[in-house]
Parts: sequence; structure tokens; C-alpha cells
Amino acid sequence: MTSQPTLPKAGHDPGTPGEPGNGLQAGLKNRHLSMIAIGGVIGAGLFVGSSSGIATAGPGILLSYALVGTLVVLVMRMLGEMSAANPTSGSFSAHADRALGPWAGFSIGWLYWFFWVVVLAVEATAGAKILEGWIPAVPQWGWALIVMVVLTATNLVSVGSYGEFEFWFAGIKVVAIGAFIVVGGLAVFGVLPGVDSDKAGLGNLTEHGGFLPNGPGAILTGVLLVVFSFMGSEIATLAAGESEDPQRAVTKSTNSIIWRIGVFYLGSIFVVVTLLPWDDKSIADKGSYVAALDSLGIAHAGQIMNFIVLTSVLSCLNSGLYTASRMAFSLGERGDAPKAFARVNSRGVPMAAILASVVFGFVAVFFNYLSPDKIFLFLVNSSGAVALFVWLVICFSQLRMRKIIQAEAPEKLVVRMWLYPYLTWATAALIVFVLGYMLTDTEHDGRDTVLLSLLVAAAVLVIAVVKEKVKGDRGRAVTKV
Repeated sequence: MTSQPTLPKAGHDPGTPGEPGNGLQAGLKNRHLSMIAIGGVIGAGLFVGSSSGIATAGPGILLSYALVGTLVVLVMRMLGEMSAANPTSGSFSAHADRALGPWAGFSIGWLYWFFWVVVLAVEATAGAKILEGWIPAVPQWGWALIVMVVLTATNLVSVGSYGEFEFWFAGIKVVAIGAFIVVGGLAVFGVLPGVDSDKAGLGNLTEHGGFLPNGPGAILTGVLLVVFSFMGSEIATLAAGESEDPQRAVTKSTNSIIWRIGVFYLGSIFVVVTLLPWDDKSIADKGSYVAALDSLGIAHAGQIMNFIVLTSVLSCLNSGLYTASRMAFSLGERGDAPKAFARVNSRGVPMAAILASVVFGFVAVFFNYLSPDKIFLFLVNSSGAVALFVWLVICFSQLRMRKIIQAEAPEKLVVRMWLYPYLTWATAALIVFVLGYMLTDTEHDGRDTVLLSLLVAAAVLVIAVVKEKVKGDRGRAVTKV
């Protein structure tokens, strides 16, 4: 009979039983956590990648965003339940470790770390392209280096400096997209003067081939194109471990996820597809948001959007480095990574974990310039489905953790998953369905992404199982002696 995992006592990290605290400092203020939670759901992918989704599904892309948004809300509700009961820097990886076993925590933790160090390279390259366009005297690789060094220094100073940078980065994104929704909404409903009334209007939702011009199947294809722009919603639960009031921070971010996704994703995409016909050539040529700004008669729309995208890129880089380093720290705490990753300096900063993440990020950037169509493409595709793997593990962890929390500390259930366990199972089934559908998608690399991600996941899982077997054999050998 296997023993039930137990909840750690308050003030203890599950990875270090018997030791008070986890070495990290509560340097994040409530305003930092609030903005990290809001900014976490607004990735650069929303601004850059939405045009391909609109071209595929037409106005029906709204249903794709609504479907993925609902999925994220449900998954974050489950994660919020576990994290409010036990805030920890390892978040879902630490929960999986206790609920499903060390193999699960090890595997999903390293896969998540891999995802974010690849994201560092992708975002550094995207930011460098924009900056090179503004100041061509500095080569693209030089800008990528500068951006990475500056944000590495920010993260090395203190968690408070990360929080402060992210507060302003996310703030700019929030203000920009809020202003876009308000101004665009006024134009759609005919309140704003100077807008082409022949193009803007609610009629764009049903004209030009109807709401689903490419058929209902395009909704699922749209899901594949937009699902990865939602990755980052879980960052607030990792950061909560370094906040003034972790339980309150997790509860607040979990409860507000519905309106955040509703306003920033559905609201802004609704404005785009009502300002312009979905098949307007400018959407494909300029990008959905730039085309929408142009249609409003806003001067220098392209440069304004470049600035907003650059801010999103810097925000994603900043948070990506923070997230990767904290996951590495948690893995080190649990003995699943080098012990050096779990050491912090006098400011509570895990320097080794940050520097290791940056080094791998730089290696990925190097591969992007050396072999963009082979090695770097492999890295991107092999990490692409990790978001769905993470969400699936959260579902199965919550199914087990709810029973553990109810049995040992029911008062910690301040956030509860709705309709448990039925909605949890339904969410898991939907994630499996999306992964299965991706295997049929050859046009948008969905099949390659899933297969390569499964290959990497299988390799990590084998390492986890071997590690546990070696650990068990050593334990038995010590017992015999």
C-alpha cells in the first residue's frame, strides 16, 4: 500500500521538509502581483499571431478564443485551488510531485523550464528585429544580446526589481489594449467621427461569407493557432510564493481570470473583426491590430504597434526568465536539479538558477542564427505542446490533491474548482481532444509540434523513471547495510 502524500505545514516548502522557508524573499508587492496576473494573459502572440487565426476562421475566431479562454479559466481554477492551499515557487510542478509522484513533478518541471528558455530565444529575436528597424547601426544579434543582458541584470538584482519592471511593462500593455478596445468600440458603433462606415460595423460578423466562412471545422483549427498565446496565465501562482500574502494573491488572480481573458482577448479580437471585414487584405499584409489602427485613421499605426509589441516582448522575456529560474529553483529544492539551483544570495535571488536559464536561452538564440530552419525549428516545435501537457498534469494533480486537502486541512480550500470532479475530467478530455486534433493538422505544423513535444516529454519521463529507480536502489542498499 502506498502512503498518501501530505500537505506541508505553513511556512514550509514541500521540497525541503523540516526546513523553515525556502530561501526566497517576499519582495513582490500586491500591486506587482496584480499586474503580473493581468499581464500574464496578454502575450506578444495576441498582437502578432491573431491575423493567421482570423484568416483561417473568419469572425468565428471569436469562438476559438472563447473555447481556449474557457479552458484556461478552468485550468487556472484548479491550479488556484492547489496554490491557495499551498503557495510555492514550484507551483504545478510541486503539486504534481506530491499528488502524482516525483516522476510527474520532475517531468513537467523540466518540460516547463525547457519551454520558457526556448521562449527567451524567440522573444529576444522578435524584440531585436524591432529594435534593429529603429536603430540599424546595431546588428540584430547585438540587440538580442543587449536585451537579454539588461533583463538578466534586472532579475539578478532582486525579485522586487523584476516585479517593478513587470509592473510597468504589463501596465503599458494593459493601457494600450484598453485604449484600443474603447476607441475601436466607439468606431464600431458609429460614435467616432472620421471612420469608414462602409467597413466598420457589426455587419462584418455575418457578411463576407457569414460568421463561419470556412465552415465549423475552422473553429478547431483556430484553436490550434491561438492556444499558445494564452501560455503565461500560471505565472502569478509561481510568483505568489514571493509575495506579501501568497494565499490572497493566488485567490485574487484566480477569481479575476474570467474578466481578464474576456476583456483583453475576446474584447480586442471582437473590435478587430468588427472594424474590418475578416478577409480585408490589410489584415494579412500589416497584421490584425496594425490594420485596425490604420482603419481608425491613427497616424504611424505601425510604429505604435511595434512599440506595444516590443513592450510585450520585453514583458515576456522578463517573466520568462523569472519563471524558468523559479522552476529550476524548485527542482533544485526537491533534488531534481543541481543543488546549486536552490541556493539564494543575501537578497533571496537564486543566481545559479537564473544564470543557467539565461545560458540555455543564449544557446537557443545562437541556434536561431546558426540553423533557424533545423535546430531552432526543432527547439520551437518540440516545446510547442508543453502548454497543453502542463494543463493536463494540473487536471490530474487537482483530482488527487482535492482529496488530500479535504482530509488534512479542509480550511485551506479557500478556492474550489467548480463541479468537482466532473468539470475537471471534462477539461482533461478537452485537452486530450485538442492534442489529438493537432495530430491531424499538417498545414500549420500541429502534427510536428505534438510529435516532437511527445518525443522530448518521453525522453524526460525516461530520465525521471531511471532517476527514481536509482534512488530507490540506493535506498534499499543503505537499508541493507
